[in-house]
Amino acid sequence: MRVGTFVLAAQFPGQGQQEALHRAVRTAEAAEEAGLDSVWLAEHHFVPYGVCPSAVTLAALLLGRTRRLRVGTAVSVLPNAHPVALGEQAALLHVASGGRFTLGVGRGGPWVDLEVFGAGLPAYEAGFPESLDLLLRWLREPRVGAEGGRFAFREVAVVPGPGELIGGAASPEVVLACTSPKSVRLAAERGLPMLLGMHCGDEEKAEMVACWERYAGEAGRSRDEIGRIGAGHVSAGVVQLADRAADAAEALVKAMPGWLKQGLDAHVTVDGRHRAMRDPVAYTELLCGLHPVGTPRQAADRLAATSERTGITRFALLAEGSGELAATEENVRRLGAEVLPLLARPA
Repeated sequence: MRVGTFVLAAQFPGQGQQEALHRAVRTAEAAEEAGLDSVWLAEHHFVPYGVCPSAVTLAALLLGRTRRLRVGTAVSVLPNAHPVALGEQAALLHVASGGRFTLGVGRGGPWVDLEVFGAGLPAYEAGFPESLDLLLRWLREPRVGAEGGRFAFREVAVVPGPGELIGGAASPEVVLACTSPKSVRLAAERGLPMLLGMHCGDEEKAEMVACWERYAGEAGRSRDEIGRIGAGHVSAGVVQLADRAADAAEALVKAMPGWLKQGLDAHVTVDGRHRAMRDPVAYTELLCGLHPVGTPRQAADRLAATSERTGITRFALLAEGSGELAATEENVRRLGAEVLPLLARPA
């Protein structure tokens, strides 16, 4: 089982953006110190829900600050970026880090980002497969040209190209955030593992994994290939540890609703469509019930149960739900020192 931490760089009420970003950096450093497998970095624009606007930029910083930790984006919002530019950045981080970078990509939402970056609503509603295919070609082929509806250019050399990392994978790992059957099918057909959100419970994640396996088989992938790619699925969640389960839940219920309300309320749709946002308190309580929130023993049991029910063995767990730097660092430390050993041996 590979357990990492999910970093939103969340700006809680009363905090500055530097404070949120400093906590994000320290969370990653603490994750390496604690022996966690990875850190996954979120990307948001123009909202305090998360104040990191470039997951690949923060990934570059953290790859330089760490020596062992795998660093991934969760996710880079592909409609806001040119696939070639993102592909170049991913390839650079892959080679320069010795293969420790994972590129997570997703479609994002119908937010005003699409207007600001000039992509427009069509890039979100219909253009994602074209962008994804161009990105994957850039990461896998030595020369690439395009003749698509959105991207068209003459063939050029890919630099850094695939295979430049001596003794490592030819190109960076790519995972796809999936929230619908359409995205699950896209991931399966492209041979990509899925990143499944923290709003999903075990039953829903298990259904998405089963659908992914069926679509992958229909696309002609062998059983061995399905098993190999599927081992890369990632389950996002929340972790909060305490000596008493009630204290763990209380820490989140006290802090997260204020952050969720101000963060979610700040989202603006590009076309004025109404988007119903979750009730912050109810959502926090839902997350406490779905994920490893409680004592270390309860957290280990929760992770083991999720893995058994879904088949997923990689986790990206949000540890900053208290909103406090010291508490977040302690949460990460306990995850490594008190939960991971329990996952390595039978109960």
